[in-house]
Amino acid sequence: MITFSSDNISMPSLDYPQVERWIRAVAAQYGYAVGELNYIFCNDEKILSVNREFLQHDYYTDVITFDYTTRTRVNGDIYISLDTVASNAEQVGVPFLHELHRIIIHGLLHLTGQADKTPETKAQMTAKEESALRHLHL
Repeated sequence: MITFSSDNISMPSLDYPQVERWIRAVAAQYGYAVGELNYIFCNDEKILSVNREFLQHDYYTDVITFDYTTRTRVNGDIYISLDTVASNAEQVGVPFLHELHRIIIHGLLHLTGQADKTPETKAQMTAKEESALRHLHL
């Protein structure tokens, strides 16, 4: 089951049934079914708090993924700061919703085992995000 919720911020205007179908299709492309997947939209202060409390990182970020995936079923909690998504979209010159969709799938890709800590894995992540975005039919 995929759930979308918000923490102290308005829910973004998305076609949630379409986004859910897209998430499931991307997961299947990597050999996974969707189990319990929770997207929590929040503001910068909340994601900073989560980053400090659970990861001991003292900085803002766009997404934090908690991975509870089992063999072939993605499970996790994905926190997304809509504040940072908006500023990132502005910085790279893309619409907010494009950047939000990219971050939604970024979190899912982490649950399928994709890392992004080295230049090589970051390039692979970006290519997979772009591929997934090309298949989003909104």
